[in-house]
Amino acid sequence: MPNLRDRSAVFRFVTVLPVAALFAAAACSPASPDPADDGRPLVLTTFTVLADMTRNVAGDAVRVESITRVGAEIHGYEPTPDDLVRAQGADLVLHNGLGLEAWFERFTERVDAPAVTLSDGVPTIPIAAGGYEGQANPHAWMSPDNALVYVDNIADALSDLDPAHAEEFAANAASYRAEITDIGDSLRDRLDGLPDEQRALVTCEGAFSYLARDLDLTERYLWPVNADSEGTPRQIADVVTFVRRNEVPAVFCESTVNDGAQRQVARETGAALGGVLYVDSLSDPDGPVPTYLDLLRHDADTIAAGLTGQEGGA
Repeated sequence: MPNLRDRSAVFRFVTVLPVAALFAAAACSPASPDPADDGRPLVLTTFTVLADMTRNVAGDAVRVESITRVGAEIHGYEPTPDDLVRAQGADLVLHNGLGLEAWFERFTERVDAPAVTLSDGVPTIPIAAGGYEGQANPHAWMSPDNALVYVDNIADALSDLDPAHAEEFAANAASYRAEITDIGDSLRDRLDGLPDEQRALVTCEGAFSYLARDLDLTERYLWPVNADSEGTPRQIADVVTFVRRNEVPAVFCESTVNDGAQRQVARETGAALGGVLYVDSLSDPDGPVPTYLDLLRHDADTIAAGLTGQEGGA
């Protein structure tokens, strides 16, 4: 039976030669000055959401960059030569863990910088279906409650890296925690009056288990983890049955995947396609979710509007 650990091993096998070759090329290439290097410690994160969270805690004391770019699919990402060169200059690497970044172990095995797992301490939820049964769902940051653990882990990691700014990191983290908590409370308030039979969150990827738990929603999805076989006839049929049986008013899909299968669910059930949700990636600065707080607000608005039929901000 496949699991996230097995899947990670598959990706490592597929990318061993390219990654090793890229490291060899980087080692043979003369190092050139980084024009962005201003003397501050460099912290790399594996994806844009973690980078933004880290910037909010770091303030101006640390330079923070994401390895992956806006819009990237995180699970099966393949590092580029530029990624590997940047990694050689990093002072700290922050990653989600829980098997999310299938490429991460291979990426960091020749990087001297320490790596910190930001999901450490989060009460995990096992994946319930799709061949990953029992493996921890890796999308823990999608819960505002869990995000507070991430923020604390970021503050601790930055304080270990740069003790002189530890008080600044702690103050920034406290302020950021308060903003995240407000968003979670607002979303709960908006969904309080939703009838029990409509308290269902139906998405393409099973990336919302933690948010569904926080909001007392029943979760259904087409596939458990992106980059699997997406939208098979059996997956679609099972979700169609659930949506019809529970008269779910709206279904959703995420920004980094094709929504064709979910559109089919909407057509066959009469449910509305409730809109695009963001999970693994922020948008460009002029897009709808340039920050993690914007991502939470956008997803909260989209879910609440789709399930209640009422517009309004979270």
